[in-house]
Amino acid sequence: MYAVVEIGGKQYKAEEGKFLKVERLHADEGQPVDIDTVLMVRDDAGIKVGAPYVTGAKVKAVVSGHGKDRKVIVFKYKRRKNYRRKQGHRQQYTLLKVEQIQA
Repeated sequence: MYAVVEIGGKQYKAEEGKFLKVERLHADEGQPVDIDTVLMVRDDAGIKVGAPYVTGAKVKAVVSGHGKDRKVIVFKYKRRKNYRRKQGHRQQYTLLKVEQIQA
């Protein structure tokens, strides 16, 4: 059983017992999070697709921790114009452990 959920404008595939690395959420570590923006649910009975969300479906997760992702280098360059800009970025994320999918 799995579900496709929308968190922070991005879509993620959530399975029970697995971890999700999503954009930073304002929740403390160990705090439960309910996600009700479920786009699709797949279980033994079949597939339920929402328009845009599945009614009554919910994903329960627990915040496992917060962190910073690996560094991404942004390098801008224009030839023959002596223009070079180098910038680094580390995106913050929240690690969620999916506990239960309610369809």
